[in-house]
Amino acid sequence: MPFLLKTEPNKYSYDDLLRDGETVWDGIANNQALLYLRNMKKGEKLVIYHSNIGKAAVGTAKVVSVDASDTKNPKVVIKPVKRLKKEKPLGAIREAAVFKDSIMFRQFRLSVVPLTDAQYDFLTL
Repeated sequence: MPFLLKTEPNKYSYDDLLRDGETVWDGIANNQALLYLRNMKKGEKLVIYHSNIGKAAVGTAKVVSVDASDTKNPKVVIKPVKRLKKEKPLGAIREAAVFKDSIMFRQFRLSVVPLTDAQYDFLTL
C-alpha cells in the first residue's frame, strides 16, 4: 500500500532527504499515523508532501526498513526515489475525483496518509 508522508519543508524537505540519502521517519505523535507507520512494509511506495509551505506533493520515496518494536516510536527508514517532474499542489489534489473520499481531507492534521494505487498514480504521473 502506498502512503503520503507530510513534512514541513522548513524543518525537513525533500531536498534534505535527497541530500541525506535516507532517514528515519519519526517525530510522529498521532496514534493513527503511528499505526500506519508500524504497519508499513519494506519496499512500499511513498509520496512526500510539503505541508504549510508549498502545500504540494514533491517527490517519491520508498520504505527501506521498519522496526515497530517500540509502538510509540517505530523506526521507519525511507530513501528518496525521485523528484516529481511536476509538483501536485493541494488544490489539484483536492479537486481530483480520485481523492473524493480520502482521509487526507477528513483529517487534515494526519501526517501519514494511506493512498490507493490510483491516488499514488495521480500524484506521481
